[in-house]
Amino acid sequence: MDASVNTPPDGPPNAPSQPIAATGATRIGSLDFIRGIAVMGILVANIVAFGQPMTAYMYPDAFTVSHSDAEDRMWVAQFILIDGKMRGLFTLLFGAGLYLFLEKAWARGQGRWLQVRRLFWLGLFGLVHYFLIWRGDILFLYACAGMAALLFVGLTRGKQLVLGLLGYVGGALLYTAFVGFLPAIADGEMGERPGFAEMAIELETEKQADLANGEFETELIASGEYGRWVEHNVAEHGPDLPFYIFVFWFETLPLMLVGMAAYRYGLFDGGIDPGRQRKWGWALLLVGIAATVPIALWAKNGGLTYYGTLAAMTGWSMVPRALMVFGLAALLALWGQSASGGLVDRIAAAGRAAFTNYLGTSILMLFLFHGWAFGLFGKLGRSELYLVAIATMALMLLWSKPWLSRFRYGPLEWLWRCLTYGRVFPLRR
Repeated sequence: MDASVNTPPDGPPNAPSQPIAATGATRIGSLDFIRGIAVMGILVANIVAFGQPMTAYMYPDAFTVSHSDAEDRMWVAQFILIDGKMRGLFTLLFGAGLYLFLEKAWARGQGRWLQVRRLFWLGLFGLVHYFLIWRGDILFLYACAGMAALLFVGLTRGKQLVLGLLGYVGGALLYTAFVGFLPAIADGEMGERPGFAEMAIELETEKQADLANGEFETELIASGEYGRWVEHNVAEHGPDLPFYIFVFWFETLPLMLVGMAAYRYGLFDGGIDPGRQRKWGWALLLVGIAATVPIALWAKNGGLTYYGTLAAMTGWSMVPRALMVFGLAALLALWGQSASGGLVDRIAAAGRAAFTNYLGTSILMLFLFHGWAFGLFGKLGRSELYLVAIATMALMLLWSKPWLSRFRYGPLEWLWRCLTYGRVFPLRR
């Protein structure tokens, strides 16, 4: 039976499941460390979509330069180790941070509305990011899913965990039902049968339209006409936002609920026996990898087709991905609680400034790739883009710790905090 108690709708638990005063510092430090790993991993996942058409993220043939056999193998490695795992880890942490913020608000006699204001401003940041900087934004999605997650904060941690897991599995089944069979129609003999021939033609038309949009955006970005590019984003991709939220909703909201529950169970602060947590962490991670490898090899052996990579990424890999996310969270939490040294401190600092690092990376890539600045969009292959990601991760590690030794918050963390509370906080230590 779950030992935690219900949280009143707008107030703190009557008896917290973990003593905040005793565990808060360790808890926050562990979260920062994992967040630092996740924000750097997200950059590795996103770097292709920063420097190439968005579709190239999943489909190598959408690259504007050649994609070698070695880079096909890099696609496989990224699919197994990175794709979806870092976003899932970050989403899990967002749920944990959501509850941590509420704990602090309850301790000051404040309620859920403060979190609503915080998420409202996050959503506005996300819209600016989506339309003016980079269309791969997750902040608006997090704001929407976070609002929904607030409806569940009063549940026991056990119910949060069960609802999150059931919601995620339901979403995985839904995604697989939508896209899992498409390769058989678009790439296989099924599409030649009378009952499916028309659907195969429609799938090919949608694919060509997506690739044509990527080619148009490549020309637009290369031309340096930033205003036209923004107009294109608003006109063509503004209506995509509801569908985008729907596509990721059944992954994001459930993982936030699991993150809340994991936080309350003590996953991030030693509340679970370390030996048991390590054993389960490795088991989940290795089983997830073992289940992901055949999917990656199936996609590669099939030629990394448009619908093959789509089905692999958004359908068949959903459950193995979750196992890896949970395993990584368990293992990194243990590492964050016990590890020390200069590199660990810098990773944790990058995590404390994750909001600035996430948006700052997009702004940096805007300058690096757009035609009105350095103009590298569409000119770098996967290997060169990975080098850009490594250099940017090094930059994150270099600036975050010195900044936070002099200032209380990262620049955007400070702005977000001021907007949330409606007053100016001191920035310097």
